[in-house]
Amino acid sequence: MKKIALLSLLMLSLNLHAAEREWTPYKKLIEGLRLDRFYALPPAERDRINLFLKVQPVNKAYKPSDVVLTVVNGSERTPLPALTPDFRLAIGAPNPRWMNDDVKIMTSLPKEDKTAVNYEAVTPLPEGLQWPYATVMGSVGQMNKAIKKMAGAMSLFAPSVDVVLFKFDKPAQLKVGAKVYNTNAKHEIALKPESDLMKANPMIVASERPYEAELRGD
Repeated sequence: MKKIALLSLLMLSLNLHAAEREWTPYKKLIEGLRLDRFYALPPAERDRINLFLKVQPVNKAYKPSDVVLTVVNGSERTPLPALTPDFRLAIGAPNPRWMNDDVKIMTSLPKEDKTAVNYEAVTPLPEGLQWPYATVMGSVGQMNKAIKKMAGAMSLFAPSVDVVLFKFDKPAQLKVGAKVYNTNAKHEIALKPESDLMKANPMIVASERPYEAELRGD
């Protein structure tokens, strides 16, 4: 009985692997999206940025859990981190062992289902409910400098970020000096860096801690 159960599990495993298909070479993904250039920047030039890949199937019926990505290097199989509820992949710094044309990323999605890939970035907030303005809002300038260095000769055509989008679980407020900002209907507040406040560096005071501070285009 145990042997039958084990055989069934092995067959299931083989079937799951058979359902996979090649998505892209690992090296092509890393170099095509310039992730190697981002992680080659000195830590001080990217310490306010957490970079993710948005891996979004065009077919909206798919859930993040439906998208399973696995790096295959010869006989070695390494699952990439599971997608977050908003389809983000924390791919991290390039693995030097995988930077050759033979290493592939496999996907669980069928060939006919296309996937859009893009960047999303968040800035890590200091602990607590009060943070120096320049520390948080300076992430916008740092991200734009990083984008230009990643783009290289194409920097004139590179996109940019303009605001820090604070996301809350419920209605909240941010205070910057005497000014108060209230969340919108989505429980979000977008702040654009202001040069005079970057110099004065007041505290940003939150009524609730946001679950995320995303760097976005205006």
